[in-house]
Amino acid sequence: MIAENLAAVRRNIEAAKARRTLTPKEAGVLLVAVTKNHPVAAMREAVAAGVRDVGENRVQEALQKQAEMGAEEVCWHLIGHLQTNKARQAVQHFQLIHSVDTEHLAGALDKEAGKIGKVQDILVQVNLAKEESKSGFFREELQGALEYIDALPGLRIRGLMCMAPAYEDVEECRPLFREMYGIYRQIQEMEWRAANIEYLSMGMTHDYEIAVEEGSNIVRVGTAIFGPREY
Repeated sequence: MIAENLAAVRRNIEAAKARRTLTPKEAGVLLVAVTKNHPVAAMREAVAAGVRDVGENRVQEALQKQAEMGAEEVCWHLIGHLQTNKARQAVQHFQLIHSVDTEHLAGALDKEAGKIGKVQDILVQVNLAKEESKSGFFREELQGALEYIDALPGLRIRGLMCMAPAYEDVEECRPLFREMYGIYRQIQEMEWRAANIEYLSMGMTHDYEIAVEEGSNIVRVGTAIFGPREY
């Protein structure tokens, strides 16, 4: 079932790319399979079906799964809110951290990366809708935050991450995603010390097709691949 679901998601992504109007239709989209609350057996099935990028919300759950997975060749993405007291483990165990949402957290990650001689790839989280329930920098804060983070030697900004509100009508996400793509393109054109602005991570199971249509090149999909989470 996972292989069939994964194939359907990939087909939907390709169809969404073909519907793009403002974004290059041929631009690639990285699919991150969100494995939060799903067992390692399901992860292995996804890997066997071609998944190479997995996303976890919580550091501790990811560490347990990494220990069980053994030498599976996957790239681990941390996509959930990260507390500063988990910065050391995050830097040690994740290739890309999607959710850098404060300068304080960026400083903690930079410090821990420096201890192990690593330059940690990150995405900067943007709270474009200014939702109280979500973390991230407001648009008017973003430029200053990016400049601060770009100056930290242990971090390399690879792009931006954004989540849309949980609108009842998913089409309501479209203006926000379109605005976010415009911000991403502006940031790409600026000069940075070390930042390599490649990724725009937006879109989850309920809205990833619209996100891809509007320019996302990383989508974070769990339920559409694995089914309802096991709590």
